[in-house]
Amino acid sequence: MTVHLEVADGVGTLRLDRPPMNALDVATQDRLKELAEEATRRDDVRAVVVYGGEKVFAAGADIKEMQAMDHAAMILRARALQDSFTAVARIPKPVVAAVTGYALGGGCELALCADYRIAGENAKLGQPEILLGLIPGAGGTQRLSRLIGPSRAKDLIFTGRQVRADEALALGLVDRVVPAGEVYEQAHAWAAKLAQGPAIALRAAKEAVDTGLETDIDTGLAVERNWFAGLFATEDRERGMRSFVEEGPGKAKFL
Repeated sequence: MTVHLEVADGVGTLRLDRPPMNALDVATQDRLKELAEEATRRDDVRAVVVYGGEKVFAAGADIKEMQAMDHAAMILRARALQDSFTAVARIPKPVVAAVTGYALGGGCELALCADYRIAGENAKLGQPEILLGLIPGAGGTQRLSRLIGPSRAKDLIFTGRQVRADEALALGLVDRVVPAGEVYEQAHAWAAKLAQGPAIALRAAKEAVDTGLETDIDTGLAVERNWFAGLFATEDRERGMRSFVEEGPGKAKFL
């Protein structure tokens, strides 16, 4: 298998495993979707790390495979390509991308599907599809512009240039830069901490933010309002407020 789901202590690691560069061929895309949906369903997965290994996150699509596709074939495949990445973006739990080495093209687009991105000092990110006479097709034109703004996104997409970790941090493309050997450890720690949090409230927060980015503010406020009121029916809300009153802030333990 080219993607694995490993679960420990409430954290599910979606691990790409297609040496040497984790090229995202059709089989890998389909397996990614399958396991993202499994991570969504499983109660023992409360947060997710997306990881490509110590040397590379994902260097992009399998160009040799794509070269063999004609217009008709890609019309049939393009939706499935996007759906595989959207399945990661819609995991209703905190998701962190642990980025080492190259995250280019589809690899960068996969990292964009996470809620948070931790990159190694050796990371290089970019959307080089324009150099193939293409544009990003797995969400890059949409998620990148929402994350770093349209002008910065257009610069990366128009030029196809790669950015090192320090520039990616300055652009807002990644959220933290650490030594390459610490990427997975720190990503797992981020996820493990949130795995101990209130699962329904975390799901609500993620949906409210993501929905608000995709719609008008009144609709976003309605989603926020409904989730906010609905959380008053949860045991986690009772536990959190009771702990605050009896013990002070930040000491509640959630199931």
